[in-house]
Amino acid sequence: MSRLILFNKPYGVICQFSPVNGHRSLKDFIPLPEFYPAGRLDTDSEGLVLLTDNGKLQNRISDPKFKLPKTYWVQVEGEPDDTALNKLCQGVVLRDFKTQPAEAHLIDEPSNLWSRSPPIRTRKNIATAWISLTIKEGKNRQIRRMTAAVSFPTLRLIRYAIGQYTLHNLAPGEWCIVSVQ
Repeated sequence: MSRLILFNKPYGVICQFSPVNGHRSLKDFIPLPEFYPAGRLDTDSEGLVLLTDNGKLQNRISDPKFKLPKTYWVQVEGEPDDTALNKLCQGVVLRDFKTQPAEAHLIDEPSNLWSRSPPIRTRKNIATAWISLTIKEGKNRQIRRMTAAVSFPTLRLIRYAIGQYTLHNLAPGEWCIVSVQ
């Protein structure tokens, strides 16, 4: 039986155990040896990171060939219309590749949302909106690049779920261990 850590990574934390450039690292939150992240989440993003002590499970979670869906809550600048959401659903042409089709729809601001430090930038005359966006790939800064390509830049990015695992009831910096067959 393998163990899996579900960790709600705060903004500004890097997804490795060694600190870099003054950023906090996983070591500041998870004192257990022999666990390794199964995939990454950039420093400017928040939310679910999975860590495991099993190399095969780590590969199954992080390797794109297994197409494990990842769901993000994305706060964007502006209010996306059906055209923008349809483009996300069909796949977006970026400079170096075309994304696979995604699931995208507007959502209300999540009710269990925590405050972020530092807070996002706001503009008095520009509204913001929330999108639930699910992808089955994960290239570098892909979500941010996708929303920018449809003219709605990402202000805040929270990974809510990876496959069946979610942030449910985990505050930033909190983690729990689950057993996996």
